[in-house]
Amino acid sequence: MKNPNYNYRSDSNQINITETQNMPNQTQHHRRLSLPKKLAFLSLILLGSSATIGCNALTSQVPGSSNAIKGETSPAPIAAVPVNILPSQDSNFVTKVVQQVGPAVVRINSSRTVKSQQPDVLEDPFFRRFFGSESPSAPQNRVERGSGSGFVFGSDGRILTNAHVVDGADTVTVKLKDGREFVGKVLGIDTVTDVAVVKIEANNLPVVSLGKSEELQPGEWAIAIGNPLGLDNTVTVGIISATGRSSSDVGVPDKRVSFIQTDAAINPGNSGGPLLNQRGQVIGMNTAIIQGAQGLGFAIPIDRAQQIAEELATTGKAEHPYLGVRMLSITPEVKAEFNKNPNTKLRLTEDKGVLVLGIVKDSPAAQAGVRVADVIKKINGQEVSDAGSVQQIVEKSKVGSDMQLELSRGGQAVTVAVKSGAFPANQKQQ
Repeated sequence: MKNPNYNYRSDSNQINITETQNMPNQTQHHRRLSLPKKLAFLSLILLGSSATIGCNALTSQVPGSSNAIKGETSPAPIAAVPVNILPSQDSNFVTKVVQQVGPAVVRINSSRTVKSQQPDVLEDPFFRRFFGSESPSAPQNRVERGSGSGFVFGSDGRILTNAHVVDGADTVTVKLKDGREFVGKVLGIDTVTDVAVVKIEANNLPVVSLGKSEELQPGEWAIAIGNPLGLDNTVTVGIISATGRSSSDVGVPDKRVSFIQTDAAINPGNSGGPLLNQRGQVIGMNTAIIQGAQGLGFAIPIDRAQQIAEELATTGKAEHPYLGVRMLSITPEVKAEFNKNPNTKLRLTEDKGVLVLGIVKDSPAAQAGVRVADVIKKINGQEVSDAGSVQQIVEKSKVGSDMQLELSRGGQAVTVAVKSGAFPANQKQQ
């Protein structure tokens, strides 16, 4: 499956791949002006139609000033908005972050040879005899080329990037900001999380500093560095728009990641590049966009990416525990819609929980006796309310670990012991 962040260009001899250059967009920051009450409505209209509000330029007038707002009956002082939004009053913090991290951000070029296919009918002797010399020629090989981003996280030459940037590549080259180029060796690829590790033979390289993505809060600064659309070392700035976006929210149900959402502009070629906080620490790896959307970019949390990277660098692969069920979160709306469907004999009696819609053959769930129409209520004593929470609990376990599933089966409480298995990369269920 081609990643939507990977764009392909081709001619008769070669196809050039340019990543979603793998996602989205910019925000503009304007000063918020303190205005009299009469102009407050107009101020909101202008700000709403033109841009988002800059965080480091907010001011407010205190009572007694020329712009103080007074009530009709009694004065009501307006609390002053803190000016010290940033830990320091340095308006050039983005520049300092770029100077600090930029040398560790790399461009990754990859290429692979693909054999052209032609319909079987073209091989038919009658077809060739009928068209003679005008019949299509035999299939020829062509070269597909791609470009993405990455960042050095080990001074010995280990580089973190997206799996789709190097997956299936015959050759990988890494270009540093100082112009040096190296041949890269892919140490491992995990398509389930879209994480890959590439190694180059170099020492004493500039490296990034890793932050803690679990501590992120919406509204924090976000800085992206990468090579969108072939424009090397491009910097964009925004905020953390949200955390914990599920793979289904982002439109990539085959991935097992809770994504960070940002409005820092992400475009084809940014895939694999770092998302940074205002201190210059990597908090995520840019990986996805929603085509046609504005200001919707997504990154893999660095805590998750680092965990997978360590497994790939050590063993060349990453294991993911799974149960092997297809699920549906139960809500009052889902229950009502489900029960009025004349094409199914199943009727939901539970108001919440996770409905088992299907079970993979020979999966851990199938071997343990989980059935279609079971409703998962708890896992290891922890209540689950949606399919995403089931995925998170399973993902935090280890392959081969025992899990107790508390189910509702036809209105009766049932407990099933399941031993989690290794997630097949070609599966989309948990």
